[in-house]
Amino acid sequence: MATREEIVKSVPQKGFFGHPKALLSLFFTEFWERFSYYGMRAILIYYMYYEVTQGGLGLERSTANSIMAVYGSLVYMSGIIGGWIADRLFGTTKTVFYGGVLIMFGHIVLAFPGGLTTLFTSMALIIIGTGLLKPNISSIIGDLYSKEDTRRDSGFSIFYMGINMGAFIAPLIVGTIGLEYNFHLGFGLAAVGMAIGLVVFLVTKKKYLGLAGTYVPNPMAKDERKKVLTRIGIALVIILIVGFILIQQGILTIDSFIMTVSILGIVIPTLYFIVMYRSSKTTEDEKSRLLAYIPLFVAAMMFWAIQEQGSNILAQYADERVDL
Repeated sequence: MATREEIVKSVPQKGFFGHPKALLSLFFTEFWERFSYYGMRAILIYYMYYEVTQGGLGLERSTANSIMAVYGSLVYMSGIIGGWIADRLFGTTKTVFYGGVLIMFGHIVLAFPGGLTTLFTSMALIIIGTGLLKPNISSIIGDLYSKEDTRRDSGFSIFYMGINMGAFIAPLIVGTIGLEYNFHLGFGLAAVGMAIGLVVFLVTKKKYLGLAGTYVPNPMAKDERKKVLTRIGIALVIILIVGFILIQQGILTIDSFIMTVSILGIVIPTLYFIVMYRSSKTTEDEKSRLLAYIPLFVAAMMFWAIQEQGSNILAQYADERVDL
């Protein structure tokens, strides 16, 4: 595996506001990914509860709100899986690309008329894809700079501006087209946005990224990989079978699923922090930083819980009670 110095040297260090040229690539990749994600979210709840005659699915508003809540939660939880896959299997660059492809196909599925099966298939693809892309593209940013480079903080700030810009214009464009013309046309536009992001990433990756994100930080041995992937496959099959049976018996409903996701939202991060802290690979310095990060994590969790209301509670309020 290449050293940190070799990775930094392989990246052109000037060319984008005094930062590495790769920052330009990642800036616009994330810009278009956020455009697709927030564009789709801007019209998703309306698509779910608008009547069929209005181009929607005609779901109960309470059910649509519940689905949006679970969807938002799972998008953030899936980042744990994406981080693990990049860390143990593919490296961040490949994982980001695979995530972008899944997100694009998720939007393409919704671009065609369909029922609840189409909706849930699209959501599953976007949840997994966002989990692969979102945590790992930020990690690549860190690879562009040496540990002593004072530009790193401002580099992350510039990158985050790409996120904000994509999220800002998406509802204006996708929301307008989706509501004024056709929901599926809006979802198709979100797919186009992600496709542009993937093209930008592929075209600039070889020239600008160098070795950044190409290595696997904690690779599995061949035997270990086969064993772990087999266990994961078996676990997924069991979960799907049990879930199908519980749905057929009427035990697994929207409400019970929301409660399960809510519990997992506490249990998974707790276990994650414990595993990281107790790992033999975690240094004492890293342990102290991990403990210092926990309050920031809790504060961030509270912020995003409030922010997520924009796609359901506030969206419904604007639809019902605001003169637009």
